[in-house]
Amino acid sequence: MNHKCKMCGGVLTPAGKEKIITCEYCGTKQTLPCPDSERIAGLYEKADGYRRNLEFDKALALYEEILNEDSTDAEMYWLALLCEFGIEYVEETVGAKRIPTINRMQPVSVFDNANYKAAIQYADEEQAVIYRTEAEEINGIQKEILEISKREEPFDIFICYKETDENGRRALDSVLATDIYELLTKDGYKVFFSRVTLDDKIGVAYEPYIYAALQSAKIMIAVGTKEEHFNAIWVRNEWSRYLAMIKSGAKKVLIPAYKDMDPYELPEEFKHLQAINMGELGFQQDMLRGICKIYNEIAAEEDRLIGGGLMGQMYAGMKARDWSATSECAENILKVKPQCMEARVCKKLALMGIFEGKDMEVWDLPGTDENLLEKIQSGDTFYLDMLNTRLNNALPEDIEKNYDSAIELFHQAQSNDDYNKCETVFRKLKGYKDAPNYYKQITIKLSQYDNSKRREKYNEHFKLIDSDNPEDIKRALRYFESVPGYLDADQRAEHCRARLPIVEQLAARKEKEKKKDFFKSEQGITLIVVGSTIIISIIISVIKIISEM
Repeated sequence: MNHKCKMCGGVLTPAGKEKIITCEYCGTKQTLPCPDSERIAGLYEKADGYRRNLEFDKALALYEEILNEDSTDAEMYWLALLCEFGIEYVEETVGAKRIPTINRMQPVSVFDNANYKAAIQYADEEQAVIYRTEAEEINGIQKEILEISKREEPFDIFICYKETDENGRRALDSVLATDIYELLTKDGYKVFFSRVTLDDKIGVAYEPYIYAALQSAKIMIAVGTKEEHFNAIWVRNEWSRYLAMIKSGAKKVLIPAYKDMDPYELPEEFKHLQAINMGELGFQQDMLRGICKIYNEIAAEEDRLIGGGLMGQMYAGMKARDWSATSECAENILKVKPQCMEARVCKKLALMGIFEGKDMEVWDLPGTDENLLEKIQSGDTFYLDMLNTRLNNALPEDIEKNYDSAIELFHQAQSNDDYNKCETVFRKLKGYKDAPNYYKQITIKLSQYDNSKRREKYNEHFKLIDSDNPEDIKRALRYFESVPGYLDADQRAEHCRARLPIVEQLAARKEKEKKKDFFKSEQGITLIVVGSTIIISIIISVIKIISEM
């Protein structure tokens, strides 16, 4: 079965059922699927086409269908992840290696993604290396997007529409969306409308700004005049992500607004939503009235959940040092109000196990006000921004990934080097989760290991005490003198000092006798050599006399 390169689209022709191959066109080493039937191969090929065409939802549905039949296929989990993040591979320069770009930013790190974890779980060693390497790259892009998006002001309403028609001309959808934008802006709403909002962002990636707006907007208006316009890749990308946020619990509302088309032609996902027909007289007044009602209801719900319930529960969790409850409440608040700085700060404090200013010293941060909660509850914007920045800088990169790796290494550790590696990671994690407890356990194990090694070294030198070699005694003496107070090292050193002269005398006597024996043996050898020489001379003389006769 032939495949196409994930990055450049070049044809890949594996020799057999190999899972790793290098593309001859872009030089990228990548993983390959191994479908075990023609049906699965067909589904994969169709899904692959959708993914290349950036129709991520359609591709994801097919990958999930394949996984329903084989839940151990690592490559399908990885491809599903690429769809979730809307990964498109582009080249920076001609002929250069393709790099991933994110078209569907996710708030959760790629390392915490369920599909990523499953891919690693079922991958062989070589596959896992490639997945981890690509995930590192995606994670870096995620961080850049988040950094930019955090600086953006929140929006009230997001207008989703198609800018150009199939001929490349400005679509009617864009004109209608402009009218709605001006109407809502005039009424005091802060509206994300790409034609205007992204006008000064030419030459940069739009995703951070789109992601920030999708996160903050309470209402989305999806404008369209044709079925295919609602299903256009980038239009669908925006409204499908917004619906996913609603499905996950975010307090948001999506309003379809259509014209010159049958409402039954709207996407299937819109069937349960109340749509607006822009062809009807007075639709603008009806829209404004409806938006005002929805906006106020969401705002009231936010006040009820955040101001009364969730915010109070979050602070109660902080007071009880219940970091799990604090983090959960903060997460729920951020679903309702993504820009809530109090929740962002409390989530980080819970992550790091910080309750009071003095707790920050654990993370090598200068202490702030003793009662952090009072200061956070005061809503001091300048203080919250400053504290949020300091906490961000203190958290190690990929903290959860490092934590999981360290725990895995801790349970598999078999040598002092393994424990030393764990100790280094857990020291950086400081107060994160139960990292301090693991750190204590490692310290004890290292101490036990050191004691074991120390005792082993002690026993090794102890055996040298009874040696007849003065150098062994000296070596033992040097060691026992270097560890005063350890076991009976002081007594052993004294014993060595007392025994050393005796052993040296014995060794000197033996050396003297050895030399004497050697001298005697040397004299005997000399006599033998001299005698042999005389005999040989006599024989030569006799032979000479006989030859002359």
